[in-house]
Amino acid sequence: MNENRPTAPSPDQSFGIRPGEIAADLPEAFDASLYFVGRIRTPWQRREECPRRGSMDGPLCRIEVDPRWRDALTGIEQYRRLLVLYWMHLSRRDLVLQSPKHRGSLMGTFALRSPVRPNPVAAAVVGLEKVEGTTLFVRGLDCVDGTALLDLKPDFAPAEKGCDEPT
Repeated sequence: MNENRPTAPSPDQSFGIRPGEIAADLPEAFDASLYFVGRIRTPWQRREECPRRGSMDGPLCRIEVDPRWRDALTGIEQYRRLLVLYWMHLSRRDLVLQSPKHRGSLMGTFALRSPVRPNPVAAAVVGLEKVEGTTLFVRGLDCVDGTALLDLKPDFAPAEKGCDEPT
């Protein structure tokens, strides 16, 4: 084992396991590292308050990018939609078989959009309302206030006329 690899934390067991769900043993250490490039500010303080999926007509949320990445935001205001990647820090990481409340049947973790996964990375396409310095005002998020931001990318997927290209 590589001695430079960070030790993996124990999963958050506070959310329990539903009947039929199966947890796997996690590796002892991580394979990679990453930088949090900012924080996401939403109206939701607890996981239970978050919507199941963000909506473009949802509440206005803020993405606060760390000032060291200011130059990386150059030109971002020309896009109407962004792909936001973030780290779901409150999620369990050990379930391989889950029983979603809305389904009533067991499903594999990789067949779900559940926040419970080996690497709790989430993705949301958001509507960009405005940019003020290193703060982006967006609609369409579904995460807890204070969630770590991993990355931002322009969204080019055509959803409606005129949204697939810069303005």
